[in-house]
Amino acid sequence: MGFSTVCAAVLATGASLGPAAARPLVPAERRYIPYDDVLPACDDPAVFERIQGRFHDREAEFWNTGLDILGFGKVAEIGYKTNGLDYIPRRYCTARAYLNDEKSHQVSYSINEDLGIIGFGFGVEWCVDGLDRNDAYAPNCKMARP
Repeated sequence: MGFSTVCAAVLATGASLGPAAARPLVPAERRYIPYDDVLPACDDPAVFERIQGRFHDREAEFWNTGLDILGFGKVAEIGYKTNGLDYIPRRYCTARAYLNDEKSHQVSYSINEDLGIIGFGFGVEWCVDGLDRNDAYAPNCKMARP
């Protein structure tokens, strides 16, 4: 058996198994334990409270800067389920955060279903552009966006 015969056999087997080996696409709402597909809007006060609270805690306890977010503006949704229908539902947003040092920064955040405390409620992942000091969402909060 020559090299070309083996290669032909491998290719033929791979071509016949292609569709069968593919991962099934089951929308998240139709799973055995489905997601409800109910997420707060980008400008929901509960979302902003979580971002403000966690930002305050991080800046006070870890970086010792005293920075606080005073408010938000220019809120926009930039993606919804952009990872695919069979993934955890996520709403991607951006907003302008106004800080107590009289500066404003772009905030990129996602609202995620069932990623709250112990998997209940919604979760929020966020990044303040220019203040991601440990580069968790580097570069410039790009990894917090779709």
